[in-house]
Amino acid sequence: MNYYNEIKDKLIDNEINKRVKTYSINRNDLNTYYHVGKMLNEAGKHYGEGIIKEYSIKLTKELGKGYTFTSLTRMKKFYMMIEKLATVSQLLTYGHYIELLPYKDINKVKYYINIIENENLSIRQLRKRIKNNEYERLPKTTINKLINKEKPTITDYIKNPILIKTNKYKNISEKVLQELILQDIPSFLKELGSEFTFKSNEYKIKVGNRYNYIDLLLFNTEYNCYVVVELKVTELKKEHIGQIGVYMNYIDKNIKKIHHDKTVGIIICRKNNKYVIEYCSDERIISREYELV
Repeated sequence: MNYYNEIKDKLIDNEINKRVKTYSINRNDLNTYYHVGKMLNEAGKHYGEGIIKEYSIKLTKELGKGYTFTSLTRMKKFYMMIEKLATVSQLLTYGHYIELLPYKDINKVKYYINIIENENLSIRQLRKRIKNNEYERLPKTTINKLINKEKPTITDYIKNPILIKTNKYKNISEKVLQELILQDIPSFLKELGSEFTFKSNEYKIKVGNRYNYIDLLLFNTEYNCYVVVELKVTELKKEHIGQIGVYMNYIDKNIKKIHHDKTVGIIICRKNNKYVIEYCSDERIISREYELV
């Protein structure tokens, strides 16, 4: 088999397609680079890894710029990645895949492919999410669910720690922490996962003869439930569990509709206390640390 001619023909066809069929450019890019990568992989087995450099020199002379050693190597890696994934997502561009090529953990790759598809991330947005170590901040239980293809719950994709943006604060009060979150609600909601919407801050409720204020009240449209968020700038304490439990029960009895699921509670604290949460009998309550960045 003449690998070089086959590769050149594939690349020429793709260049022509880009000029005349703009509606299918992305699909043809993905198909072309997959098949070119496959042939480069096979050619390497026959002629050695140096064949990619040889082909890049010839292709550059005959077809012009764009087929450097680096670009051909990426096509080979792209093919090898898709072989592990077993499918190509047409919702991703080749540029998205290039951002994911350095990562050997296929579950990490699958996670980012999933959020690109669900949230329509641009390449720039994807880079930012990777830079923030989003996958690494998922709980181990969530990663195990991804590996075993188990159905996630509303709290599975809440990062730990949750990143809170600030340029000047180090030691803060709960009020300042709330203000920092409110300054960039979209980023905060992404830290919690998907389909969270903001309802109110300092949500006023009356328990007995006293008024109390829920730090943040959210709603999750995917899981059809209210979410109570309490902010603590100390280590998690057992009384925090009792407090948020009261707030959750209030929302369940007075605010939620009959078709809504039960309210979930999230305590965001400076430092987690595994022993406190371990002995919490309500599985709807979880805790996450925050980190100022």
